[in-house]
Amino acid sequence: MDLVTRKRLMLFAGRGNTDLSGEIADCLGVSLGAVELSPFANGEIYCQYGESVRGTDLFVLQSHCEPINDRIMEQLIMIDAAKRASAKRITAVCPFYGYARQDRKAQGREPITARLLADMLTVAGADRVVTVDLHTGQIQGFFDMPVDHLTAVPLLAAHLAQSVGKEVTVVAPDAGAGKLARRFATHLGEHNVETDLAFIDKQRPKGKHNTAEAVEVVGDVQGRSCVLIDDMIDTAGSITSAANLLHERGANDVTIATTHGILSGPAVDRLKNAPVREVVCTNTLPVPAEKRWDALTVLSIAPIIAEALKAVFEDTSVSEIFRGDNV
Repeated sequence: MDLVTRKRLMLFAGRGNTDLSGEIADCLGVSLGAVELSPFANGEIYCQYGESVRGTDLFVLQSHCEPINDRIMEQLIMIDAAKRASAKRITAVCPFYGYARQDRKAQGREPITARLLADMLTVAGADRVVTVDLHTGQIQGFFDMPVDHLTAVPLLAAHLAQSVGKEVTVVAPDAGAGKLARRFATHLGEHNVETDLAFIDKQRPKGKHNTAEAVEVVGDVQGRSCVLIDDMIDTAGSITSAANLLHERGANDVTIATTHGILSGPAVDRLKNAPVREVVCTNTLPVPAEKRWDALTVLSIAPIIAEALKAVFEDTSVSEIFRGDNV
């Protein structure tokens, strides 16, 4: 007996970022699949797909946002349910990959939670992972499966090229962000923006995992328009400390660009009060109205993710979308 099979794409989303999920579905020209997600009385999560997923190429989309542990568990449960319902291939789509900052042991008796989450996704039944701008690229090595690492750098750079001057200094908030700063500078150069590079010498008090202070600037920033770049802004302590230091060193103006706007706790107040002309982020994480202000610009990452999901479904190259600049 011969049977010619057809591939069928199905996109399901958790409750982490419903606006982004809808935009991605619109870009793909598909409808979000029906799935029931509800809590038991004790807070456990119930999941049931509302339609058959047997033999499908299934994408489970979830942003790891607040409450982050619930959102991660929700995605794991959705993946497990899809595996047990005989989906042919399951791709975990994580626009923001949680726990990525703990990718090594910086001190004794610490966990490596980026690896732990990778193991959890694997055991749940994911066959592939799609994510955007990991905190460090080597996290891809924690998976024994394909990882499509997307980047928002071209999107952010295209916006900045229209909003900053033609001579810009791209500033890395620490020495480890030098590669990211060079990528930004390259993309800005493609938009006819002349760029220099600088970086901040940052120190983190021993024993404090969420505090850092900008100590000195390495590079010429006096009289320049500066673009501070980072992969995420959480409480904004480090990035506003860097912005203040650039202002003290004579920078004309400072713009902050980041992929993931977590904006926890005092972040919004700190950014409002910092000498910053504009803060630009993407919607990999939801940014509610109470966390928005006039100087904040939120760009949609949906077209980039949708194009990558289409390439995964069609078994074409994802790297070609970014000309190999997504590693």
